[in-house]
Amino acid sequence: MPSPTSCPVHDVLIIGGGLVGASLAIALEPLGLDVGLVEMAPADALPPVFDQRNLSFAEATVNALKALGVLPLLRAPAGQIRRIHISRVGDFGRIWLNARDYGREAFGLVVVARDFGQALDARLTQLTHLTRYRPARFVGLGEAPAGRRAVRISTDTGEQTLQARLLVAADGADSALRAALGIAVERHDYGQTLFVARLQTRQPPDGTAYERLTDHGPTALLPRGDGHYGLVHAVSADAAAAVAGLEDAAFLARVQDHFGWRAGRFLAVGPRSAYPLQRSVATGLTTERAVLVGNAAQAIHPLGAQGFNLGLRDALTLAECIADSPADPGAVDVLERHVRRRAEDRQRTLAFSDGLARLTANPSSLLRPLRSLGLVAGDGVGWLQGWLVGGAMGYRGDVPALCRKEVA
Repeated sequence: MPSPTSCPVHDVLIIGGGLVGASLAIALEPLGLDVGLVEMAPADALPPVFDQRNLSFAEATVNALKALGVLPLLRAPAGQIRRIHISRVGDFGRIWLNARDYGREAFGLVVVARDFGQALDARLTQLTHLTRYRPARFVGLGEAPAGRRAVRISTDTGEQTLQARLLVAADGADSALRAALGIAVERHDYGQTLFVARLQTRQPPDGTAYERLTDHGPTALLPRGDGHYGLVHAVSADAAAAVAGLEDAAFLARVQDHFGWRAGRFLAVGPRSAYPLQRSVATGLTTERAVLVGNAAQAIHPLGAQGFNLGLRDALTLAECIADSPADPGAVDVLERHVRRRAEDRQRTLAFSDGLARLTANPSSLLRPLRSLGLVAGDGVGWLQGWLVGGAMGYRGDVPALCRKEVA
């Protein structure tokens, strides 16, 4: 084992090479800092998170990913979200939002996670200040001199110790680094399982994203760029095994029955993946020379498609705070500034996501008039529509500069 003085030392060391960790590494490149990225996937593979899930990028996210040089590297076309239709089974009223009413071509884009992972990886290979450790896995903290943190990682050649002036946990909802840092997490099980697949319909997508709410969670259709929809279908946890065992025809019939016919007849469904739905929120974002971002900081219900968009704003805000004090990226004032800037966006998004998930899934007949009133108001009240649209497009609280600037 090398002595602490002979270990590689980085300005910033990111644990986790998924959506948010990779985006942070790219955002830090212009600062010229020495950045390390610890990735579990080998060089010839993508992390498991880059699967067939469909990512809904808010306008703020699209702006940032253009500025970071990632979106131009997509190999497959993205789908534009030009309209949003929200309704609930058993309730009257609906919300209908059209991007043209807000002077925009689209509210955002739908990108397949695997396509996005390939674009991120291609962009990472262009960076000149990044060292990638892969495949590598965080195994624990180590001893380090003052002003640094040390971690131990496991690689193909054995265990290695790395040091950094700032340690970033971007290793997901079950973050091993967060646990090692002693930061607690509050969890809530929604009692739902999410099935995700590619869906073919008789009528091809026209740019409308649908969200159909039920007692057991949402069924959503997202317009992809390949002429299919991205299907998101939530079921109660106790029904998940039975739904997973359905043949394709029976699964399609179930989804059609829950969703209705507003998008036409469902013809075929691709391979399905299932994900239990849990909310996990860290009780703190920082400790000495360490910070949490993305799902390590908060993993939320997918209703409203806020998860990655929120995590990317974590990463971009952190990069801006470091840019203000690049001489010491792990300094107390840098981390305190990051926490302050993230507070409003994080609190409002967490409250919106969790509140909407609980309210819309509550089967109580007493809540039906309230929900119906909310759907009617959301469709007709200008300021309420503006509030919904602003949040959906990623403009909450202190928005990072790259999110605000449209890049041609």
